[in-house]
Amino acid sequence: MLKFILSCVLLIPLVNSWWAVQCSLFILSFILSIFCFHDFNFYLSSWCFGIDSLGYILILLSFWIMALVVSSSSKVLKDNNYPSVFLLVNIFLLLFLILTFSSTDYLLFYISFESSLIPTLILILGWGYQPERLQAGVYMLFYTLFASLPLLLSLISLYLVSGSLTLGLVYSVDGCGFITSMWYLVTVFAFIVKLPMFLVHLWLPKAHVEAPVAGSMILAGVLLKLGGYGLIRVLPLFAEANKSMSWVWVSISLVGGFIVSLMCLRQVDIKALIAYSSVAHMGLVLAGLVVFGWWGVNGAVVVMIGHGLCSSGLFCLANMVYERVGSRSLLISKGLMNFMPSMALWWFLLSAGNMAAPPTLNLLGEISLIISVVSWSNISMLVIALLSFFSAAYTLYMFSLSQHGKYYSALFSCCSGKVREYLILMLHWLPLNVLILKGSSVMFIL
Repeated sequence: MLKFILSCVLLIPLVNSWWAVQCSLFILSFILSIFCFHDFNFYLSSWCFGIDSLGYILILLSFWIMALVVSSSSKVLKDNNYPSVFLLVNIFLLLFLILTFSSTDYLLFYISFESSLIPTLILILGWGYQPERLQAGVYMLFYTLFASLPLLLSLISLYLVSGSLTLGLVYSVDGCGFITSMWYLVTVFAFIVKLPMFLVHLWLPKAHVEAPVAGSMILAGVLLKLGGYGLIRVLPLFAEANKSMSWVWVSISLVGGFIVSLMCLRQVDIKALIAYSSVAHMGLVLAGLVVFGWWGVNGAVVVMIGHGLCSSGLFCLANMVYERVGSRSLLISKGLMNFMPSMALWWFLLSAGNMAAPPTLNLLGEISLIISVVSWSNISMLVIALLSFFSAAYTLYMFSLSQHGKYYSALFSCCSGKVREYLILMLHWLPLNVLILKGSSVMFIL
């Protein structure tokens, strides 16, 4: 099945039609969802490749988000802004993501993990909006590469110790001395930057604000999940060191999530606000991952899937506003309900998902994460309460300021929405709310 999917992805660039590529991606998403298997063991496809239920759900998310990315980027086709190159870059990005989530060798995983940076950089530099996109691209490149080189050295050390880098055959590193702790730090640091954790998150808002809608949707939908996926794969190798140092990551991520939530309340750029909210959500995910209990890991995976769908939909909405109003500022794009009344419904539904309201996947995941972190330490209850409250506060701030109030006097007419746009938003919202009906399909990952 994996061979079939990979061969289909490699054949997509040969199709010279925008709509054919879009339909191919949706059909492949459907085929992949049919082949869902529930034995929860590795399904070895070939040498160095295979998927388990975790890799499967993230590959399915990658296909789904990429299909929606192509659908929402029709302005590239309309303006004839190198549409063929745009499709090629996106397909290569999808290919690297599939290789990352299906590799059973740590070195191949590292190469695929780093390769996904190149198409993302091309998307930001080639189809970004402002001249500052060069600075944003450099920020993202240097943050990621600076953190990733130590990971390569760590993998080489693991190979020298174990004689193999195949998943499941690598020896776990015992003890929690100084050398082991440093080894653990350099291994997880690359994934923590990619997640991103507070203090190493500055590349993300810059990249989001300057990226085109495709770059923002891919970054929020799938690329942030690479960090969480990598942590799930490497943390079992450093069980003792992780146990002794998990308090550092939990403290930084929870307190940092609270600080970022306060920063969200003073943002005037819609995309910057959604980007900072991603940092706050990923803080809770990191806390659940490093605690590494059953509830924590499964809750983190569920939040990653829910956040991927919800955040991608919000960036899509922000782009729709930008195409009509010509600005992403909340000070200018006020009172949008007067111009786009039917679009206000989608703003409300996706904002509800962003604040983890029922019946979204985010609620299921956040309950699991809260159970995990509070059972690890009762003190964390106070920060989690503040984090949950301000999560709702900045989401309501974004919704109320953009939809209500006196509209900008220069606006006199606005298209309420096209069928294509409603379809894209519905395809974001539907899985986000329907998957909770069968939570076991995403909950029992491990």
